[in-house]
Amino acid sequence: MAIRVLLVDDQPLLRTGFRMILEAEQDIAVVGEAGDGLQALDQVRALQPDVVLMDIRMPRMDGVEATRQITGPERDGPAKVLVLTTFDLDEYVVEALRAGASGFLLKDAPANELVQAIRVVAAGEAMLAPSITRRLLDKYAGHLPSGEEPAPNTLHTLTEREVEVLKLVARGLSNAEIAADLFVSETTVKTHVGHVLTKLGLRDRVQAAVYAYESGLVRPGAQ
Repeated sequence: MAIRVLLVDDQPLLRTGFRMILEAEQDIAVVGEAGDGLQALDQVRALQPDVVLMDIRMPRMDGVEATRQITGPERDGPAKVLVLTTFDLDEYVVEALRAGASGFLLKDAPANELVQAIRVVAAGEAMLAPSITRRLLDKYAGHLPSGEEPAPNTLHTLTEREVEVLKLVARGLSNAEIAADLFVSETTVKTHVGHVLTKLGLRDRVQAAVYAYESGLVRPGAQ
């Protein structure tokens, strides 16, 4: 079964470029396009895509609100959202992640990264590029708590090892990298990550990273 993709961007040339890249892959099918968030909602209902490639800055309804409605409790299907971003204007990316996006990708990313991101998100994983994620969260850390606030009550439900894992997830490390860092098996890491998400009521690793910053568990710029 091909991965069904909906392209959402207010620039037709960009949509055409993305379509050309994705349709060259045998396991990906572009099922539709939309020029703004309202069109995206209609297309999601009509076409039932697996992945929505979502721009943020668009007329009528922006990508943040569209993402919130597509992935929210009233969602019409299983669509996952992969946000497209440029660092010079997308201070809304953290909001998009909070709204339910499964990850984000730079608009000028190489074609192979775009294709891989679609596959990763379609498989139910979060597209959490380590260097980009850290830079983004550090850049907009001024919008997050200072760390002087008390930690959320939910943080205290985690074991010491689960807290360690959460910190490493927030740094953008993969399960394999976390396993190597903690000298445990990758299966053990997957189990810990699952427990963290369940206890904190989070959907995926992207939300876990944002939570770690918002709770003050990870400090902006910290290694």
